[in-house]
Amino acid sequence: MSPLRRLVGLVLPHWRGVLLATALGAATVLSSVGLMAASAFIIAAAALHPSIAELEVAIVGVRFFGISRGVFRYGERLVSHDLTFRILARLRVWFYTAIEPLAPARLGGARSGDLLARAISDVEALEELFVRAFAPPLVALGVAAVTAGFLSRYHPELAAAYLAFFALGGVAAPLVMRRLSRGVGPRQRALAAEIHQAVVESVQGLPDLLACGAEGAAVERVAVLGNELAAAQTRMGRIDALDAASGTLVANLGTWCLLVLAVPMVRAARFDGVSLAVLTLAALASFEAVQTLPAAAQYLEGQLAAARRLLEIADADPAVTDPAEPLPLSEVSDASPVRISGLCFAYPGSPAPALDGIDLELRAGGSLALVGPSGAGKSTLAALLLRFWEGWEGRIELWGHDIRRYRQEDVRRALGMVSQSTHLFAASVRDNLLLARPDASDAELWAALERGRLAAFVAGLQDGLDTWIGEQGLQLSGGQRQRLALARALLAGPPLLLLDEPTANLDAVTEREVLSAIHEATAGRSTLTITHRLVAMERFDEIVVLDRGRIVARGRHHELLEAGGLYARLWSLQHGQLLEEPLPPAHPGGEEVRK
Repeated sequence: MSPLRRLVGLVLPHWRGVLLATALGAATVLSSVGLMAASAFIIAAAALHPSIAELEVAIVGVRFFGISRGVFRYGERLVSHDLTFRILARLRVWFYTAIEPLAPARLGGARSGDLLARAISDVEALEELFVRAFAPPLVALGVAAVTAGFLSRYHPELAAAYLAFFALGGVAAPLVMRRLSRGVGPRQRALAAEIHQAVVESVQGLPDLLACGAEGAAVERVAVLGNELAAAQTRMGRIDALDAASGTLVANLGTWCLLVLAVPMVRAARFDGVSLAVLTLAALASFEAVQTLPAAAQYLEGQLAAARRLLEIADADPAVTDPAEPLPLSEVSDASPVRISGLCFAYPGSPAPALDGIDLELRAGGSLALVGPSGAGKSTLAALLLRFWEGWEGRIELWGHDIRRYRQEDVRRALGMVSQSTHLFAASVRDNLLLARPDASDAELWAALERGRLAAFVAGLQDGLDTWIGEQGLQLSGGQRQRLALARALLAGPPLLLLDEPTANLDAVTEREVLSAIHEATAGRSTLTITHRLVAMERFDEIVVLDRGRIVARGRHHELLEAGGLYARLWSLQHGQLLEEPLPPAHPGGEEVRK
């Protein structure tokens, strides 16, 4: 389906508003036509010194059309702009609804600046879609029909000539303008998006740019793009000037043509000379309806380019889909929260599997730790549990059922997630906590902060829970952001807690305090912890060691230390107790220690 048809589909639900705005727009132009016709009649007839009674109707008409034009114009602007904002809101909701299922799998390779440009600039480019692209042709059709009917009362030949010039200005000129702007409009939109993208990414990476002395290159890139955009805008301005000149030319040529045709008719006494002035000025005034059509066609190219950029993202197929008849997950069973068997998964385009033959089980109320070096596949396993990816082989069960039989939303609601890069919103501490439980009381918020070892810090702030934490929580330190994310997860109280590097960015003392708080808060609750920091590992019921996507060992902390191997090596390196033996290589069916 073409972008134009898709855009029309988004406008159609507001068809009543479209008809009302079109009717008011046509009434505005026809009021101008009536005002010019009545004024022409008064001036032409007054030259013949008639009785004032013969001019009274025209005088009242001048007053009526003069006032009604302002009233109709105000009503048209009120309705059309209200309609524009409603359509814009619908576009934003539609775009967000379309891209939400794509995260994170389909959006993982997208640049944040580009996504932001599409969500803001490209959507705003369609802001005047109705006012500039859809309404003017409808208004022009209405005005042309009424004016041609008025002229046909004098002579059909006049109506035909009028319609020919009206079509020249309303059809031929827009087609020419659209052809001239075909490359300029999309280029202008693409450059605007590139500038937006470059500025956003430069601001986000400003500390690194300054540290590396690369701020000059970033500024130069924005300057180059700005110059290119200015050149495109200059060319578009020239097309605008040509558009205005062509509209005036067509209107004047049409008026002269009507005069040439009508003067012989007056001589032949088909109608009087007063009517000559009336029909000529009425026709001239009606060309106001076609003045905006070339501009509408010109800007339509840029709007269609913006629509294509939006549809390019919105029409992508999500990586994960919900089942047709999902199982309810409102109440969990006594079965093992997580059971994985024969799990194999590779990212698209990757030559090596991220996970290969994974088998593990987390029993109800138990705690299991996934450990291993970076790139071992720990976070990939967490992503599969959250249903961020599909296309894996094997079986993943949640509470005794295949995870693919649940809705994504239900799975994520049942798994309380604390990741190593949890996003905090530019809001207060309270607002960020209430994302987990909107109905939570202040006492529950403080209890969650206490379990996350952040209550004392927040209590010492001037505004307490209402303290503004800034964009991405940058008013807080890295450790404080991590503890706030932990408090938010604990506040939700999910049946299964999934912790991905929960103590990232914490100092050693705070790390042990937070881990102690986690173990206290999750006592009796099923917990799966992913970490490369081997601290307080003796608290876990089972530890599973991953390396290069495979399980190379499993068991309790003391068992794995006694067995040696990768786990013992990692633990010794982190605790300053170097072993003499080298790090053993990972291989299928590596060492395994069971309880």
